[in-house]
Amino acid sequence: MKIKKLLLPAPILFFTACQNQPMQPEPSYPNILVIYLDDLGYGDVGAYGATEIKTPNIDKLAEGGVRFTNGYASSATCTPSRYALLTGEYPWKNENARILAGEAPLIIDTTQITIPKMLKGKGYQTGIVGKWHLGLGTGHVDWNQRVSPGPNEVGFDYSFIMAATQDRTPTVYLENGYVVGLSKEDPLWVNYQENFEGEPTGLVSPGLLKMKWHHGHNNSIHNGIPRIGFQKGGKSAMWVDEEMADQFLQKAQQYIANHKNGPFFLYYAMHQPHVPRTPHPRFMGSSGMGPRGDVIVEADWCVGEILKTLEEEGVLENTLIFFSSDNGPVINDGYYDEAIEKLGNHKPWGPLRGGKYSLFEAGTRVPFITFWKGKINPSVSDALISHLDLFSSIAQLTGSDKRGPDSHELMDVFLGKSKQGRTELILEATSRTALRLGDWVMIPPYNSPPINEMVNIELGNSSEFLLYNLKDDLGQQENLSKSEPEKLQELLKVFKSLRGEEFQNIEQLELK
Repeated sequence: MKIKKLLLPAPILFFTACQNQPMQPEPSYPNILVIYLDDLGYGDVGAYGATEIKTPNIDKLAEGGVRFTNGYASSATCTPSRYALLTGEYPWKNENARILAGEAPLIIDTTQITIPKMLKGKGYQTGIVGKWHLGLGTGHVDWNQRVSPGPNEVGFDYSFIMAATQDRTPTVYLENGYVVGLSKEDPLWVNYQENFEGEPTGLVSPGLLKMKWHHGHNNSIHNGIPRIGFQKGGKSAMWVDEEMADQFLQKAQQYIANHKNGPFFLYYAMHQPHVPRTPHPRFMGSSGMGPRGDVIVEADWCVGEILKTLEEEGVLENTLIFFSSDNGPVINDGYYDEAIEKLGNHKPWGPLRGGKYSLFEAGTRVPFITFWKGKINPSVSDALISHLDLFSSIAQLTGSDKRGPDSHELMDVFLGKSKQGRTELILEATSRTALRLGDWVMIPPYNSPPINEMVNIELGNSSEFLLYNLKDDLGQQENLSKSEPEKLQELLKVFKSLRGEEFQNIEQLELK
């Protein structure tokens, strides 16, 4: 007897076929940790030539990863660099990406794509611990309610931050938009235009100070330190400056422990060595250079503790680490803290010229290290890279189709597999811009003082074009603009194309 074939309905056939296929594993992505210091100079780290200060844990990252010699922040000041890091966009394209007051509104549009938003789309948990300084709210912040929009509205699942900087009001932490420890019976008020009646300031009450102001830091006093801006109330929520490093470290460690099953993205934005420099008593005197050196030693210890946590939680070998600084160094940035007197032979700027606020190299060329245990072979790279490039490179690594507007895909460079970095990069310092093209740097003429007298840093301002060959003249001592006119024109052409219509007649402009 002939046996008839049993025909299964199409859906059943499909299901049966799927059952016979091996299960495809979900793609596995690494945890991503960005360790971002504040005002750490190119020469402040042992791996970059420092001999007078010890940074063994940062050096360990450099020895086990890729140490970049041509790594740049986008800008020579903090807010613009942080904007560029998270958005992959040049900060000069956003007119609000300037050093912000503590009550400034959020400058990242909530519809804008950011690294944490992009990674959330790939299944990541995202967190920020530390300094924010990208604005909060819409311009009229009530610190006694949930402050929004902020980090949580631009992609971070978790945030534990200071609003702006350690030297600005309000001197409180915010966790997911709420001021930590704030009492309803003692509300917090902040004002950047005028003081609150009866509140002491550094200008009129010097007897209350344990740290004297040098310039610009003579408003509200907290913890014996005068700040920029005024505040009143909120006493139960005020931070203790000397405990800030421990506080941020503990929150970062807790975040790693809570999300060790990953993948997670953690932006650990440390506050050292920005002013006011307030090391924990454990680190006072540890450097022999006064508070600035001591907080660098403290920051290095924090890096070591984070590495220990990653190892103890079993995720070190599955965590890609980016280490850098938001801009170059400054010695006296508003307080008398013996930073100049005890500097000795230490050169925070290393072999470079300038510093924070400057278009010269020390303003934006910073320590830049990538580390991934077992995945990155130790090396030194002279590839040209920028913080801007984290966005598109991380997107490339995780299979995202999102890209930062000015961010290049350089993950092979970050992993040490290639040394073909960028060919060009616009550098920025307080609304002024310059161009790095290959080994050359061109700084347009700017009609501004050549030196910031308050911080004693050369700004890169001149009445003529400045042109340097960094391969032969890393310290930018010989201006070649007149002896290399063809090279100057080559850089000018690229600069104009990148900066747009406003700069097409730059030769005739008296730039401000």
